[in-house]
Amino acid sequence: MSDPTEHKIMYRSLSLLIAAAAFSSLSQAQSWTPPLTEHGYPDLQGVWNIATVTNLERGPQFEGRAALTAEEVATIGTDGERYLDNLRNNRSGRGDDDVGGYDAFWMDPGEQMAMIDGMYRTSIIVDPENGRLPWREGIRSTLRTRPEGAGAFDGPETRGAAERCLVGFGSSGGPPMMPVLYNNHSQIVQTEDYVMILAEMNHDARIIRLNTSHDPRGLPKWLGDSVGRYEGNTLVVESTNFHPLEAPRGSLRHYFWVSSDAKVTERFTRMDEDTILYQFEVDDPAVYTQVWRGELPMRSVPGPIYEYACHEGNYALPGILAGARVAEQEAE
Repeated sequence: MSDPTEHKIMYRSLSLLIAAAAFSSLSQAQSWTPPLTEHGYPDLQGVWNIATVTNLERGPQFEGRAALTAEEVATIGTDGERYLDNLRNNRSGRGDDDVGGYDAFWMDPGEQMAMIDGMYRTSIIVDPENGRLPWREGIRSTLRTRPEGAGAFDGPETRGAAERCLVGFGSSGGPPMMPVLYNNHSQIVQTEDYVMILAEMNHDARIIRLNTSHDPRGLPKWLGDSVGRYEGNTLVVESTNFHPLEAPRGSLRHYFWVSSDAKVTERFTRMDEDTILYQFEVDDPAVYTQVWRGELPMRSVPGPIYEYACHEGNYALPGILAGARVAEQEAE
């Protein structure tokens, strides 16, 4: 077993190294001159991909390390490929009557860990330093995912927003934007007064108004009320007034919560021709003990984004509800 004092020193050193790398990376971005739009803004337009095998929170297998070497990453990549192969080929552990869902053949979670300024990150979260969500004590047991008193299978309105194809799974449309098991592309379009970010998952389109204030009516929106401004080569976006049914953000690889009163601040900085540094912070004192922050590289990919038709030919939801009615009749 490693020495705790040595482990703590190594952990602190890696954290300081990441902070220094982030500063160096931003300094490099500021020295690099990005192309400009016709309105004189830094050009962020194009199709970008945030797929990565790096999870939101740092797993215990990394023993507190914030970054890995290239040799260690190569081993993890092999393990990740083996994991996907097992999903594709192995259905062991399921009951004979369990038809299962689509397997890993349909998934595209990424093949690499997130690399920023030459460092392979073990978590998307960079603050707190331990790479973990700073939940308030006992808060998770009080969080609700459906209206008070409604059963999970009473009707379509009590199922999750993503399952009903109202928004994408796992906060893929944001904010903050998170990588999920597939459909990790986003397209950015800029005009003089707006920025539009179209997520591949569920074709969520977030309209960001520039140089203005939030809607004074406080109307909740699925992707929040987003307003933006440019600071040098960086697009800064602040979002609030989230729809309460969009509070739980979860996929097979992460789970977090964004309450209606949360404030999410995002920064999009063009690093070079092929990379945008995506940084975000979530300020939600009702749920977390502190503001937590994360960052990801967005990599340029050839377009276009293909249409995502969530409900066409999708019989899962009627089947789930019909099955619940049958179970109720059998119980009677």
